[in-house]
Amino acid sequence: MKAGRYVLNGKPGLFLVADDQRLFDWSVLDRASVPQPVRETALNAIKEASDTAFCSALPVVGEFLAQDGKFVREAAPLGPAVEFQPPVRPRTFICVGLNYSDHAKESDMKLPEFPLLFAKTSNAIHAHNRPVPLPPGSKQVDYEAELAVVIGKTCSQVKAADALQYIAGYTCGNDISARDFQFADNQWYRGKSADGFGPIGPWVVSQNELGDGSGLRIQLRLNGEVMQDSTTANLIFNIPALIEYISRSITLNPGDVILTGTPPGVGFARKPPVFLQSGDKMEVEIERVGTLVNQIS
Repeated sequence: MKAGRYVLNGKPGLFLVADDQRLFDWSVLDRASVPQPVRETALNAIKEASDTAFCSALPVVGEFLAQDGKFVREAAPLGPAVEFQPPVRPRTFICVGLNYSDHAKESDMKLPEFPLLFAKTSNAIHAHNRPVPLPPGSKQVDYEAELAVVIGKTCSQVKAADALQYIAGYTCGNDISARDFQFADNQWYRGKSADGFGPIGPWVVSQNELGDGSGLRIQLRLNGEVMQDSTTANLIFNIPALIEYISRSITLNPGDVILTGTPPGVGFARKPPVFLQSGDKMEVEIERVGTLVNQIS
């Protein structure tokens, strides 16, 4: 199941994604042919408009659609004027550095013994198809395609063996980074958290469709040219291991996001380096998840 958030004519809503990529409002679930528990769960998610209700509804609605999704395909889809919103608004937006072995090599850094964690601030959260501004004073802005994990329920001191139970789903992420800020500061906070530097979307794919998120092809295209091309099978620390490590000391809540790291091919490590310019179009495509598109403004 694929689902997310949108705004149309100033009104927010939740959408479902059909196999042909058409979007349908969750109100299509408000009909007599939908089992009452599914219907109530969906309507509650619409009413509450919270990440907790949305994440709780994903497995319930997804199971129903897997069995009987025909009526969605026959319903009237949302029009082209839909504006995508971030599918969730994480309170905790955790990123993992150097989590692909070949990316660590191109960065001339040793493989980490433990996951290298940092965070993005809430102002960085951004949506599919939204322009990303270049921050004043930076001339070395870079891209990083990443598989993003969306937490589905409160998660504290969870073992890797149980981690999948706490995942609502997966989405695409782009850990945009101002390298000159990052290297000048000798830490990552400012360089990773400029306005709009954390696009996620365009939707969430439920966990039951992708399992532990391993073996998915991940690409970033810049103005149509492939810059990053790898697979999540190359993660140094897989997703269950990341959740166990993070949740030992940081409680994760529904809607929180973990960016799992980026593969090789980032701009600063290229010879010569490639940095983002006004008008550049970035496309993060992850197999079975979707394509997140943003343009530099």
